[in-house]
This record gives sequence, structure tokens and C-alpha cells, in this order.
Amino acid sequence: MSDKQLQGRTAVVAGGAKNLGGLVSTQLAEAGANVVVHYHGDPSGPEAERTAKAVRDAGAQAVTVQEDLTRVAGVRGLFDRAVDAFGGVDIAVNTTGMVLRKPIAETTEEEYDRMFAINAKAAYFFLQEAGNRLNDNGRVISLVTSLLAAFTDGYSTYAGAKAPLEHFTRAAAKEYAERGIAVNNIAPGPMDTPFFYPQENDQRVEFHKSQAMGDRLTRIEDIAPLVLFLATEGTWITGQTLFANGGYTTR
Repeated sequence: MSDKQLQGRTAVVAGGAKNLGGLVSTQLAEAGANVVVHYHGDPSGPEAERTAKAVRDAGAQAVTVQEDLTRVAGVRGLFDRAVDAFGGVDIAVNTTGMVLRKPIAETTEEEYDRMFAINAKAAYFFLQEAGNRLNDNGRVISLVTSLLAAFTDGYSTYAGAKAPLEHFTRAAAKEYAERGIAVNNIAPGPMDTPFFYPQENDQRVEFHKSQAMGDRLTRIEDIAPLVLFLATEGTWITGQTLFANGGYTTR
């Protein structure tokens, strides 16, 4: 692949300020894409600016955008800003999500509503707006979870709220195909990020590690190159969920 295969393209990265989203933003920039770095709340603002600087250091252009993607107006505002800044969008990556480990018997209505707003509603309308706004031959890539192929306890609202995205993605892949837009998901295993550890105790962390190659968790460096692949050379893949988890789960 050419180092600048995405030269002249624009990518929107939802949740692009830090962790996996930050690495995805930087790698897309290294491939030549201008990047719209989205973040949700004020605390992530400085990290979004650091990621935008990394994008510029890679020779691309960047803007940061703060929006609440659980509001349809927020999703539209994100794409509006991207079009205003760069004239169009070619790649839309959604790395956002919220994890909760809690028994069904203890889950509150508020927790349920929030988990589905972040993991399902926001993802749906991100797909909708991407389909409405992307240039022809664009790429849409969403992050789900390898728990979609697991038989386990505790993650009913997290895995349950991510599960609809597979159906959303298949429908979008069919509906956008005539414009050459590919739509896919990537399903990492448990990732070595700050979002994972508050949900698990030490014993369970070690168990999760033992289920994958090398007795380790998935790293963001395992996943970001797959986003880049789907945005570039993986053009004949659409409507799929790619399980990237070192053998943690399979269907």
C-alpha cells in the first residue's frame, strides 16, 4: 500500500480523541487523510487537540468537533462540520461505545436507556448520516465487540446494545452498494484500555487473557491497522463483522 493512499480524502472519526480512536485518527493521517476528530465531553477536549496535532504532524489537516452523538442533531452537526471544513467526507469510523458489566437483575432503566442510546441509537444514526453524506466509493467502519460471539454473563446491555449494529450494517451495505460505499464492523476482543478494567476483577482479567493467543488482551495496535485496511485495500468486503481477537471467540 502506498504510504499516502488516502491523500485528498477526509475521514470522520467518532470517538477519535484517545485510545483506539486516537490511533485510528493518526494512522489515517499518516496514509494522507484529513481527519475530523470527534469527542463527546469537555474532559476529552485536550486529548482531542493532542490527537489533532498528531494528525497535523503527519502532514494532514485536522479539526476537532465536540458533539453528543446520542442526539441526531449531534450526529448531523459532526458531519456538517466535516463538510464545512473539507468539502466532503470519504471515510466514517465510529469507535464510540460504553461498557457496563452488571447482572440483569440489578440493571436500572436509566442504565439500559443510556447503554442503548450510546451503543445502538448513536451507531444507527451515524450510519444513516454517513450514507447521506459520504462521497461515492466511501467507507463506513464501526467498532462492535467479540462478545457478540460469546456465551457469558454480566454483559447483557453492552453486548445486547452492540448486537443490532450487525443488522444495521448489513442493511446499510445493501442500501449504499449502488454508490460503491462499503459498510463493515470490527469486533475486537477485550481491549487493554481504561474502559475495560473497571468492569472486571483481577481473576477475570487473567481469564480473558488466557483465552487469546499470547495470553494477552487485544491491543489498540491490533485493531487500528484493520480500520486502515477496510478504508483502503479491503474494498471488496462489505456487510461483514470481522472478529479480531486472537482466538478469544468465534462463530
